[in-house]
Amino acid sequence: MMSTVAAYAAPAPKAPLERTTIERREVGPHDVLIDIKFAGICHSDIHQVNEGWGQGIFPMVPGHEIAGVVTEVGSEVTRHAVGDRVGVGCMVDSCRECDNCLRGFEQYCTGGNTMTYNGIDRRGDVTYGGYSKQIVVDENFVVRIPEGLPLDVAAPLLCAGITVYSPLKHWGVAPGKKVAVVGLGGLGHMGVKIAAALGAEVTVLSQSLRKKDDGLKLGAKDYRATSDPATFTELAGKFDVILSTVSAPLDFGAYLGLLRTDGAIVNVGAPEEPISLNLFGLLGGRKTLAGSMIGGIAETQEMLDFCAEHGLGSEIELIDADQVNVAYERVQSSDVRYRFVIDTATI
Repeated sequence: MMSTVAAYAAPAPKAPLERTTIERREVGPHDVLIDIKFAGICHSDIHQVNEGWGQGIFPMVPGHEIAGVVTEVGSEVTRHAVGDRVGVGCMVDSCRECDNCLRGFEQYCTGGNTMTYNGIDRRGDVTYGGYSKQIVVDENFVVRIPEGLPLDVAAPLLCAGITVYSPLKHWGVAPGKKVAVVGLGGLGHMGVKIAAALGAEVTVLSQSLRKKDDGLKLGAKDYRATSDPATFTELAGKFDVILSTVSAPLDFGAYLGLLRTDGAIVNVGAPEEPISLNLFGLLGGRKTLAGSMIGGIAETQEMLDFCAEHGLGSEIELIDADQVNVAYERVQSSDVRYRFVIDTATI
């Protein structure tokens, strides 16, 4: 039997979110029912509510940084049990048959994965996200949150954490590597923490030095202002990897000059506007301009275990659900350190 649960939804594009109710499907043989305890607010939630990345499906219940507790399992579930502390990230299904899915890269499913919200699932139903009291998800797209991680600081790891962990691992960040993180926001602050825990020497590149003390406390060894032209002269040729976490277009020609030979700029932020690039900046030094999108389910579990082992959680500001619209305004003004998390008990 379907259930009716409370949620916060945007009724139309660019509209303020408001309390409502939604229908959740009944728990199938391979499903788990999760009582959501905390839901992170990702900047991509705002992009989608505002249709910055294309047409959305409304009413829209955002939220793909979900932490909670299993309260019911289907008859054939083997991965999770009632009482388990679990998380759900940006996707809740994939084709499971393509080469990418079989390799554990469900985020790159060639058949098209099912996003946690603002999507259509394989039953033809609209998906609704974590700004709600409960969610029903296939067991294969639910991950375990280790006991060492409090649920509130773990919630943002389901997007922000895996979004930076996956490229840092893929591009071989390890002791002896020099990494720059562009932007110290929801993604960037986790990029600093995780890159430092992997053993790299980390520099933050930010528009100003306003958050310098924070960056150094989070694990960076250096913090430079990109508004200062001297930054691009003094740091020329220094970095193996530059992780860009910002959703604003950059002067990539200038940033390519900061890379060593065979270095890579990896974009995990997604600007709404196209960029232009002189390709000669790539040719000199065999440099790479790349992108990365979240991670697969197994890698997400690996990331959570890594964070628990190293005591890494997101820096959060816990809010009641009725503060969500104010939180959206503050995110767009870069006025959060460093992730808003909704206490879903207040929905």
